[in-house]
Amino acid sequence: MQGAKLTAGSSRSARELGLDRRGGRSRRETAIAALLLLAASVSVLTTLGVIVVLTSEVFGFFSQVSILEFFTATKWTPLFANPSFGIAPLVSGTLLVTFIALLVALPFGLGAAIYLSEFASEQTRAVLMPILEILAGIPTVVFGYFALLFVTPILQRIVPGLNFFNALSAGLVMGFMILPTVSSLSIDAMQAVPRSLREAGYGLGASKFALIIKVIVPAALSGIVAAFILGMSRAVGETMIVTLAAGQRPALTFDPRETIATMTSFIVQAATGDQPAGSLASRSLYVVGAMLFVITLGLNVLSQQVVRRFQEKYE
Repeated sequence: MQGAKLTAGSSRSARELGLDRRGGRSRRETAIAALLLLAASVSVLTTLGVIVVLTSEVFGFFSQVSILEFFTATKWTPLFANPSFGIAPLVSGTLLVTFIALLVALPFGLGAAIYLSEFASEQTRAVLMPILEILAGIPTVVFGYFALLFVTPILQRIVPGLNFFNALSAGLVMGFMILPTVSSLSIDAMQAVPRSLREAGYGLGASKFALIIKVIVPAALSGIVAAFILGMSRAVGETMIVTLAAGQRPALTFDPRETIATMTSFIVQAATGDQPAGSLASRSLYVVGAMLFVITLGLNVLSQQVVRRFQEKYE
């Protein structure tokens, strides 16, 4: 009887100990889940804060400036005595520099990705990949001075009528700045293509080039498109290269030889001055920032639609 009582008491203690352990584990898991939820909420709350601030300043700006003037006027001089608030010169300058950068980054980045993923040996890849990483780590202010003091003098000997501050040199150097982003993400997308697809292509008698063009690139197209969109977003939001090399003169032109201003370079120009808080000049900064936000959001939505369209096509 005493042994039975001891056995029953021991089993009750074991059950209580197990319940205590499970209860302690449950409390720890709940605390960890709460901390992870807080960490995940930081980015959401930050984005909401940015949207709230931009929205309030944008409404304050458009309470004093006509929306029609903002989108149709061809002069942007918010810091002058007689201000004009036509955003078109800044948008055209941003698009011009971004277009030139993409002409450099997309073909060279995709070509580098195809070579490093499909043709390069392990030794070659071990040498070239760190070089791409170093290129991605160079500060953009260094790229800006490189464009201004090295690339522009060379281009002035080749391109007639090229101003000292111009969109061409800024766009070319910006293209090399975003090239590592495009190539690295494209390499990851192509290396993620299943080996079975490659073997099936070779089994059907495809050459190396045909396999890349008709199998690997289409299979990795969603990742490649994402790389292109991310590179475009970086080009749109780049500041120091265009500020140093392209100039700060808002002009509605698509001539890459001319001095221009982009949305980011205007923000730098206006933010360095003494603009009273709540004034129309200070609110113009937030309006330009809101335009950048909308453009970037539109690029992200476009990339998701393109990726979804290609995934449906190749499923």
